[in-house]
Amino acid sequence: MSKKYSKYFNTRATRQTQPIPNRNMVPNSAGGFAFSVDDWVRLDRFLILGSEGSSYYASEQELTVKNAKAVVRCIKTDGVRVVNRLVEISQAGRAPKNDPALFVLVLCSKFGDLATKHAAFEAFNQVVRIGTHLFQFNEEVKGFRGRGRWLKRVNTAWYNSMNADRLAYQAVKYQQRDGWTHRDVLRLAKPVPPDAAHNAVYHWITKDELIENAPTILKGVEEIRILKKVPAKAKVAAKLIREYKLPREVVPTEFLNSIQVWEALLEDMPMTAMIRNLATMTRIGLIKPMSKATKLIQSRLTNQNYLTKARIHPIAILSALKTYAQGHGERGTNSWEPVQSIVDALDEAFYLAFKNVKPTGKRWVLGVDVSGSMEWGEISGIKGLTPRVAAGAMAMITAKTEAEHVITAFSDQMVKVNLSHTKRLDEVLDTLAQISFGGTDCALPMVWALKHKVKADVFVIYTDSETWYGDIHPVQALQKYRDKMGINAKLIVVGMLSNGFSIADPKDAGMLDIVGFDSAAPALMSDFVIQ
Repeated sequence: MSKKYSKYFNTRATRQTQPIPNRNMVPNSAGGFAFSVDDWVRLDRFLILGSEGSSYYASEQELTVKNAKAVVRCIKTDGVRVVNRLVEISQAGRAPKNDPALFVLVLCSKFGDLATKHAAFEAFNQVVRIGTHLFQFNEEVKGFRGRGRWLKRVNTAWYNSMNADRLAYQAVKYQQRDGWTHRDVLRLAKPVPPDAAHNAVYHWITKDELIENAPTILKGVEEIRILKKVPAKAKVAAKLIREYKLPREVVPTEFLNSIQVWEALLEDMPMTAMIRNLATMTRIGLIKPMSKATKLIQSRLTNQNYLTKARIHPIAILSALKTYAQGHGERGTNSWEPVQSIVDALDEAFYLAFKNVKPTGKRWVLGVDVSGSMEWGEISGIKGLTPRVAAGAMAMITAKTEAEHVITAFSDQMVKVNLSHTKRLDEVLDTLAQISFGGTDCALPMVWALKHKVKADVFVIYTDSETWYGDIHPVQALQKYRDKMGINAKLIVVGMLSNGFSIADPKDAGMLDIVGFDSAAPALMSDFVIQ
């Protein structure tokens, strides 16, 4: 009886614990083999996803170190390109948090050449937009450089180039973070004020005294402070809030259970603050069914222009929806009765927060990785928002857009899930959170589609690429599907972690790597499919 040696060594069906013969594959963290993404892809993954929270196979420290080394290699190759990329992603609000962009800016200031450092200086105010960003940048930079001339210049430019009214608002709203205050930064930078109004702001920050030419908001802060020392009604605080457009951060704690005060705050409340305070406003009674405040919030949440202008990322809305709909926080003991119209508005806002996506008219198979590794870690450090849950939410964007689609889920076998584009997002999250764990076989959606003769123009796999379980690699399964079905199907891999792996073959023009929860991802996917 003859032996079939090709059973153990061939290029058409290779166990995922072995590399495909003659292909440049690397071991992933799970014991399988995958393709390595290049440093520029890894830069994008880090800028958008960061490395907060560990993965199932790698600690936060390990992920951060590997990402940082890849970023430094990019800076050494073309630092100006790195600066341009971080500005592009930060300015467009494509990342859930600005933290990775700030860290990469620090790395550019340390490891870049003169052209890179000049580009970083010119881009500084585009990335470091608010006081919180400024404090975080100054804290991160301590790990890489001393208080040299470059750092003094960028800090000085941040304060002096901002008009005095906006600077005063920054000073009262963003008072401290990471052990830093505006007083600390000013004392280190020692900026020469460009005019009398700036001088008044600097004097108020460093001396806590009002002098002539101070912006009016500082006068309002002083007036509302006095309310702590004399008997006063909440309506007086509300009047001051409206008159001076004061933010919540300067309102004395004793007034923060007042409906009148929150009603006044809501009138000019920034979108990010509004989304973060939905639970509080519901708990104290401002948000209730069919109230004026509820209608105002609904109209803002469902206005795409407001969302875009405020750089509201879909992750922020998803986190708010997840917490608000469950009626209690992940930490603490506060609870509230969710108002259904707000839940519905958040659901709509999630889809609006992504770039405009036009239907392609193609046939889509959406494969959500629900294996054990996808249940580990958190997206952008948001408690309870695992890669698995986030992947399901991303799949719903395409499901809402494309008429011809099927949603599948897999681990080491295909998993039945009751997911539909007609479901609200909070219901989708609950469904995914209840699935039992398993190993990872990213080839299964293609294997399943071939077995059931499902005609597909594109497969989308939402995964951490830590695949290891199957008897055939995903790229081989796709090729088999193409050959048997006579359809030149494409593959889009949506990476849900900032690791260095992908199941997509970089040499195959019909495959694309996308960063999970890049707000531009759905539009990029559509463009790729119709090419």
